[in-house]
Amino acid sequence: MDAHRSTYTEAQLRNADIVMAPERLGAMHQNRISFVRTLIRKMAQQQWKVTKHEWQLCPRGFGHVIYKLATPNHVYHLVVFCDEIADDERNDRVIAEKWDVTFALVYGDVDVSLLEQLRANVPLQEAGRNPNNVLVLARANKSVRVFEHIVSHLAKGVQPTTDELAEVGYILRTTAVYGNGKFGIADFKILENNPDFNQSFSAQMCAVYMLREFSLDWVHYLAEQQGGEAAIPLHRGLQRYLGVGNATGLGMAPYLINHPSVVDQWMTTRETALAAVLACESEPALYDSLLSLIQKGISHLEQVITINEHQKELNAIAVHDLKQLNSKFDSFMSTNIESSLSSNPNQSQSSTWNDLVNKTQHMSLEAQEILLSCLMELYPELVDAHQDNMNCDETLFLPSGKKIQDLLVTLEDNYGWAINTDFTKPDNNYWFWYRSQDKEEPRLGVRGEEPGEERELPLDIGRQAYRLYHALQEHAPELSLAEFLIQRPKYRAIARRVWTLGHKAMGDIQMNVLHQSSLPMHLLRCKLAVFGATKFDPRSDRWVRVTFFQGAPLLDEISEGEWLFPLLPSKLELGQQQHQQHHQGIVPGAKL
Repeated sequence: MDAHRSTYTEAQLRNADIVMAPERLGAMHQNRISFVRTLIRKMAQQQWKVTKHEWQLCPRGFGHVIYKLATPNHVYHLVVFCDEIADDERNDRVIAEKWDVTFALVYGDVDVSLLEQLRANVPLQEAGRNPNNVLVLARANKSVRVFEHIVSHLAKGVQPTTDELAEVGYILRTTAVYGNGKFGIADFKILENNPDFNQSFSAQMCAVYMLREFSLDWVHYLAEQQGGEAAIPLHRGLQRYLGVGNATGLGMAPYLINHPSVVDQWMTTRETALAAVLACESEPALYDSLLSLIQKGISHLEQVITINEHQKELNAIAVHDLKQLNSKFDSFMSTNIESSLSSNPNQSQSSTWNDLVNKTQHMSLEAQEILLSCLMELYPELVDAHQDNMNCDETLFLPSGKKIQDLLVTLEDNYGWAINTDFTKPDNNYWFWYRSQDKEEPRLGVRGEEPGEERELPLDIGRQAYRLYHALQEHAPELSLAEFLIQRPKYRAIARRVWTLGHKAMGDIQMNVLHQSSLPMHLLRCKLAVFGATKFDPRSDRWVRVTFFQGAPLLDEISEGEWLFPLLPSKLELGQQQHQQHHQGIVPGAKL
């Protein structure tokens, strides 16, 4: 461990031009400091306890359920409402008005009066108003096919078909998980001093994790209602394999653009942890562990089912590249050592993991990012030390006393991707972003062809930086920025942003979101990977389905262990549990 820390002082972050390129952001995967991983680790270390507090469902599965969460600091309750809806009312878009499940994470106890208030408002979601002891407000719909498949099989005493589960990977999928003060619920400021949920999105992730437990309890309950003594529990491996789905559209992309300091903090923290790992000597004792993790990544991609042909191709290429890496790993590493010795003939030292990464730049971005996540898994003591560094001050600033020349240098050093783009060309202004008045959803319109351009959202950071650069060049370099902004006040906001982000390690995402070929999917993938999503299944270039907590430990077995790249349990594993149950005298109908 001391050796690892000594190399950390020499670690250098990768260049922002590499890290913040949209194609690379669009290839990111979960890692040890993704939000779902840090939450589970914290729950394990502090021994958080979740118990079923109240179960008020009718035999058909409708009603309400309450789970109690006890931490060393506070008590919370997850209140879940299950309502009967028609199939044609099940809609994942924000305009939906009914859902199979609505739920809220509540600080403190839930008495009869509060439960009545929640029952009247939580199922309404945006249309309701909730007290500020509600930390999270959310809703979810069934994957009807998987839900019915699991219940019907378990009721008959038969395990569900693994292929059927693999195609979806969840029982419930969330369509929105609200926090931060919307619709009357608690603002994040309230949680800043809360030791349980003071990290961004941790309360939301906890609510989703507890929902996953409910989804399993729900299908078990209904299987028992239908099958009686014949009903059996779902195989433990299959329970772990099932996460919570999520359908995410364009609405997530503006968040990353509107919160640039947050993105910088997330990416800088990840890159700092990664740099500490890459600076470590590539120890032969860790080779087998790394190869095993890479093989898990390969198997995971091979098991991912997506309707998106482009993603299928990306996954196939990544699988090929990673198999090549595994098959030639020994020669890769011996070459690394020889290169290291030849460049440092007076030093007897091994190569670093950074040498391996540099030699795999020919691989696809998807494969490269899988390798990075695997390497981070090898050094929990280095990586986990950064998990609490994901919050930041979002203030954008412009110091006094600066001159035009100072801002020009910042633009030239950090915004080449913007100022070298010719925004007089139609292709670079093809799209405009706006919010639909009727549907309340972010939309993309074709400039000059579709209505709504007058309501364009200011997400064009590249174009704004380009215009600022050319406006600055119209004035003397020694002119003060204060004087320039008095004369040209419309540039004040972008000037503050450029200066602030230009002096941060990662800065803005280097993407012209107006270009005809720009893919919002890259932005969605980046944020979802930071959260810890897996199984990326783009349904178009504008929305994606993913799974959270797939492969995560169950609530009664929470641990700090590795669960990167979730896999279906093998037939051998499925058979072993059945054999073990038979040996222990466990019969159909036995409860978990």
